[in-house]
Parts: sequence; structure tokens; C-alpha cells
Amino acid sequence: MAFLKNIPADALPDKDLVDLYRTSANMEVLAILFQRYMDLLYGVCLKYLKQPETAKDAVMQIFEELVAKLPKHEVENFKSWLYTLAKNYCLMQLRTPKNLKTTEFNADSMQLEEEMHLNGIQLKEENLQKLERCLETLSVEQKKAVELFYLQNKCYKEIAELTGIEWNKVRSFIQNGRRNLKICMEKGSPLPIHERS
Repeated sequence: MAFLKNIPADALPDKDLVDLYRTSANMEVLAILFQRYMDLLYGVCLKYLKQPETAKDAVMQIFEELVAKLPKHEVENFKSWLYTLAKNYCLMQLRTPKNLKTTEFNADSMQLEEEMHLNGIQLKEENLQKLERCLETLSVEQKKAVELFYLQNKCYKEIAELTGIEWNKVRSFIQNGRRNLKICMEKGSPLPIHERS
């Protein structure tokens, strides 16, 4: 299989493959793009959903979403767009739990288990919201460097090239940003909803 002047499709950059898929709707092109980041997707899904089988199912569901969503969006950086799509998919799964297992009805333990489950989901969401708020407290340079390094998996050199900031300063922004995030996240734990004023 070859596209664009006999260049193999798997040798093309992401942007060219995105454009090619959007104009041709060729599933083989989308499959090449998807396979490049399947490990990243699985890691994101496992991080949020915790269960390997659930994460594998989520990866396949995200592929199905890609088929419909990619033609509708202008995507400059496919990797970061895909990361965001996967994160949002997982958060939606956490907000709307399904595929509940059936067990023998036990009225005494049912309420306790339900509260623990809902509290766990609520705590995850609160921590994610807290992280987003803490990111906003960083300086512009720290926030940009941290997002590129941790969310888009860019190395120091790539960040320096993208931002025009010297390599040593990039490293400093990431280290200081990480430290500031940790301090912000450790400042008190979120109060349960019923204790908030």
C-alpha cells in the first residue's frame, strides 16, 4: 500500500495521515495512525479505569469514536488530540458506570458499597479538578513546559524547539512546575460535598 508519490503510508507524519484520512475515509490510513499510539491509549485508559480488560475495551471504543470524530475536527497535533479524546472518554466512563456485576442481594452491605464506590469516583474527579486548578497557578512558562512534558510526552529538546526557550530553562521550568504542583496538590484535601459551605 502506498500513498503520495509511492511513499509508504506508515512513513508519513501524523498530520499527512490525518489529512489523507479526512479526504479519503480510508480505514487503513486510520489504522496506521491508531497503531502508532495504541500503547499510549492503553496507558491512559489503564490509568483512569484501573482494570486491564476494561482499558482494552476502552481502546477499541476510542477507535470507533475516531472514525466519526476525526473528519469533523481540524487536528494539528494528532497525538495530543488523541490523548485528550481518550482522557475525556475515560472520565465519561467513570461518571456513568455500567456493566455492573450482579451478586446475591444483601441489604446490609449494599448501601455501604454504593457509598464507597461513589466516594471513590467523586475523589478521583475532585483530584483531577484540583490538578487542573493547580496547573492554572503555575507561571505561563512552567505550565506550558509541564503540559508539553507530561501530557504530550515531549522531551526537553522538543520543548526547547517548540517554545524557543533554552534547554536548561525548559528543565528548570519542568522541575519547578512539578514541585509547585505537588505543593499545591498537598495543600489540604478536598472536603466532602456535605461539609462544604
